[in-house]
Amino acid sequence: MPRDNSSFRELYENPGPFSDIPEDYSPAQAASSLSDSMILVIGAGGLGCEILKNLALTGFKNIHVIDMDTIDVSNLNRQFLFRAKDVGRYKSEVASEFVRARIGDPNLSIEAHTCKIQEKPIEFYKQFNVVICGLDNIEARRWINALLVGLVDDQLNNLIPLVDGGTEGFRGQARVIMPRLSSCFECSLDMISPKETYPVCTIANTPRLPEHCIEWASQLEWPRRFPGKKFDADIPEDVEAMYQISVERAREFGIENVTKQLTLGVVKNIIPAIASTNAIIAAACTNEVFKIAIGTYPILDNYMMYSGDDSIFTYTYSHSKRPSCAVCGTQMKRIKVPRWWKLLHLIEDLSGRQDVALKNPSLATAQTNLYFRQPPFLETQTRPNLEKPVSELVAINEEIIVTDPSLPISILVVIDEFEGPLEEPSDISSLLKSQAV
Repeated sequence: MPRDNSSFRELYENPGPFSDIPEDYSPAQAASSLSDSMILVIGAGGLGCEILKNLALTGFKNIHVIDMDTIDVSNLNRQFLFRAKDVGRYKSEVASEFVRARIGDPNLSIEAHTCKIQEKPIEFYKQFNVVICGLDNIEARRWINALLVGLVDDQLNNLIPLVDGGTEGFRGQARVIMPRLSSCFECSLDMISPKETYPVCTIANTPRLPEHCIEWASQLEWPRRFPGKKFDADIPEDVEAMYQISVERAREFGIENVTKQLTLGVVKNIIPAIASTNAIIAAACTNEVFKIAIGTYPILDNYMMYSGDDSIFTYTYSHSKRPSCAVCGTQMKRIKVPRWWKLLHLIEDLSGRQDVALKNPSLATAQTNLYFRQPPFLETQTRPNLEKPVSELVAINEEIIVTDPSLPISILVVIDEFEGPLEEPSDISSLLKSQAV
């Protein structure tokens, strides 16, 4: 028997005390919004499963879920929509089937998509009223954030709210991003802790930790044993091989506690997940989608942090827009560059900046293709520029167009000044990074 809406009916039948439109509010219209709103859930893992279940129980009838991952045995302890018989199947498909069957509502539509979010056309995203993320992938969150910001024009047409949730152990966060109006995901990129790295000399010569052995296996030994083969954490044979190589290294140096789970965690940078934290953050995210849909309660403005380490603590605040944000900012990125820098140094600097965090940037000006990583013939054609001084390729205040596979938009960078000596200093420790103005 399908569930009714008695548990939350009172929330939309009466306007909230902080409603901006108490006189014009229509409970019937609010109920209609719940059933008619198109909601996209990105991610069907630990957080996504909770979000999907919550949306269906809160009266939403038109839901899409997208996730390209398949179910692994290690998922079963916290991704409660899956069973042992589902191992190997797509998460989005199984999650959709499970929720539809459990709710038992013939009017509930949950459509699963088993692909990368980057593979969907822009028109696919334009159909949704709200996008909600339950991802553990920074790149995917940056991509959907940039896409939704790019959809909004000067009259705020095509504005689709993005509700984002994230968890790490006993901690989590929920936020509401109103593209062009509020701080976007990219604005807070510098708040994200960078992945822990280990010195090559340590992992190659004097490993002391289990992580050192795994990094050695991943960075040094895997390419030697399997030249040309990229490690794929979704292939069990690859995972087993990486684990065994790490164990061999650990035995050689008398290091214990190298486990398969730790191996995956180091190689994939897996964030620890706890079911209770997922449930709390998913509930917070679903509440915001509910409030956006019915339009009578103020939405989160715009960031909520949760900590359950030694107590239960939440802190809500408005994260400010960053004027120089690469996605929603009104100011282009302005930098100072040492005179001795070659183009390859500029590319390394852009790749290492926490507030930009590019992976494989390509650069061009209005007049010149500085360096392109793809297609191959352009990479070959522009490769000689890597060894040329930046000052010979780019003028002061000339716009550099930077593109990267991790973002669906381009970034504009302008060099304000070339500073320092013409020749590379013998001690460059204090000159490795350019300075933002």
